[in-house]
Amino acid sequence: MSTLRNTVQLIGHVGNDPEILNLESGKKLAKFSIATNESYKNAKGEKITDTQWHNIVAWGKTAELVENYVPKGKEVGIEGKLTSRSYEDKEGVKRYITEVVCNELLLLGGNK
Repeated sequence: MSTLRNTVQLIGHVGNDPEILNLESGKKLAKFSIATNESYKNAKGEKITDTQWHNIVAWGKTAELVENYVPKGKEVGIEGKLTSRSYEDKEGVKRYITEVVCNELLLLGGNK
């Protein structure tokens, strides 16, 4: 049961071309977001689509895969864990962000 702790699985489309960073340590970092959609019918019978955006971070070999094979619009499957952190923006305001640290990446259908 311990393997189920803090595990996230998402399938969605990449929102923008990933940002790739080569760190001084030699590690590679990829940052991107994916959109997941859920559809339902409201009381009037109209189809409503709810889109959620998720911030994704990938390191090392996974970041290299992202760099080479994941353009904007690509459908991907992500498995990882949720992490939260805070930072100060340019105006000195403390901001909070939740990200999925990607452990596994699955390339799915074509581009959207």
